Amino acid sequence: MERRKFIKNLTLGGAAGFALGGIPVNLLAGNSALKRIASAADNENVLVFIQLHGGNDALNTLIPVSQYNEYYNLRSNIAIPDYGTRKFINVDTSIDEADQVGLHPDMLSFKDMYDNGMVSIVQNVGYPDMNLSHFRGRDIVFMGGDSYDEYQSGWMGRFLDNVYPGYPDAYPSQDMQDPLGVELSGTLSLAFHRETGIPIGLNLGNPEQFYNLISSVGVDPPITIPDSHAGDELRYIMEFEKKSNQYAERLKNVYEAGSNSSVEYPVDYPYATQSNYSTNPLSGQLRLIARMIKGGVKTRIFLCRIGGFDTHGEQVVAGEPTEGIHAALLYHLSTAIKAFFDDLKLLGIDHKVMAMTFTEFGRRAYSNASYGTDHGTSTPVFLFGPGLNPGIYGTNPDLNDLHDGNLKYNIDYRHVYTSIVQDWFGADNETLSEVGFSDWVDNRLPLVGPTGINELNKAGNEGIAYRIYPNPVSDQLNIFYQLQKQGSVKFTVLDTSGRIVRSLSQQGYYGDNQQSINIADLPEGLYHLRIVQGNLKTGSQFIKIR
Repeated sequence: MERRKFIKNLTLGGAAGFALGGIPVNLLAGNSALKRIASAADNENVLVFIQLHGGNDALNTLIPVSQYNEYYNLRSNIAIPDYGTRKFINVDTSIDEADQVGLHPDMLSFKDMYDNGMVSIVQNVGYPDMNLSHFRGRDIVFMGGDSYDEYQSGWMGRFLDNVYPGYPDAYPSQDMQDPLGVELSGTLSLAFHRETGIPIGLNLGNPEQFYNLISSVGVDPPITIPDSHAGDELRYIMEFEKKSNQYAERLKNVYEAGSNSSVEYPVDYPYATQSNYSTNPLSGQLRLIARMIKGGVKTRIFLCRIGGFDTHGEQVVAGEPTEGIHAALLYHLSTAIKAFFDDLKLLGIDHKVMAMTFTEFGRRAYSNASYGTDHGTSTPVFLFGPGLNPGIYGTNPDLNDLHDGNLKYNIDYRHVYTSIVQDWFGADNETLSEVGFSDWVDNRLPLVGPTGINELNKAGNEGIAYRIYPNPVSDQLNIFYQLQKQGSVKFTVLDTSGRIVRSLSQQGYYGDNQQSINIADLPEGLYHLRIVQGNLKTGSQFIKIR
């Protein structure tokens, strides 16, 4: 059996007194151990990566308000109206008119989340010479490369393989009992593939079905494996099967230990659309993820999917441009994500989860005669969660400056990925290099807010909110902090014996502030950062690596 077919079938289913995660500091010897302990104990943030399968139409998702006439002239048979009860929803009237966008009217849940500081919109995302093939476009998005690259691995797989070295032999372990990545779809995509060996993620349906399927598969290897290509494929399959068996019972137990809140996840689209688009395909996936996280799963990345965005025809209902396939998909997306975060909040775990959408490409600026749109280029990215710096990043595309009928991108998609890997997951520069995103470190988008990596620390109404990144850190520790009043702020770094090894002060101002501390010459180990303003004190531990 071929690898991909086998994987697809699985769808059915220092000093005394200081310790980190229960392990004494003086036992933390090398880089790998430090990273592994840090990833298990310091940062348990989760990313839910939502693929909009087929290529989402940017212009009927976000309507450029100040260019409405140009927008309408490009796609008069599918344009969302600017009047009436089904007109577009202006997302944010407080920003410059040139940057204002109108949401599809079926994205009321999206608007509600935006108003509550739970959404970041990244405009005009793409890469040079965008590939408009579904298969190649998806591979590029998952591998994290350029249009000409031919990686055999995905950025998620490379990241997890770097942070959790020794996979598969070293896992599951006492510190990490769960699969590092889980995909909820028909196949295991390139996203979780490593440079060599079996993928670092599993494809999972209902955990109980997965357990029943895996438990019924034989685990005894053949007596001999031929030294040939067929033998290599057989060995690959056996390794994947073995790893799946090791996780099956754990996932079943996590699922049974978890629960959801009283939040009702949406099921049906309330307006006209084709019957196979009327039921929400995302709700069940997100509800399952919430239950597993509540049950204690430590999986770092979940990948789920909502399909149907390849809208060459019948994107809208003739004569009713706010209804139809695309409207139903945007309704399903926004309502399911809102229910998901409402559920997480009631469960008390929303602070550790961020969701992000991505699609392989956008659609053409102009519509076709079939009430649809053909393959195009740039597209927006949406991020959701309480750990964001919310708002709109970038500006509307210029509809008077198209390239062969396509929107011009102005934000490379790896700017977004780099922010997630470094600022959400706390990866250091070495990890960014291994993942392939080192070129975007200095100009990554500031998407992650002060609650993104470390807990928000406040004292009454005059507190200090902060986050530090990266952690573990090899050379420069960055501190983002917010003050309720201006004044001198002192930063002190102490080693495990309490000895001060760094100390500096900065005049802080009301609102956002930044500071960096060079620690390149410090020995590896655990340190404590102390932040003091007047009688307010806070701080955090961090790990120094080579």
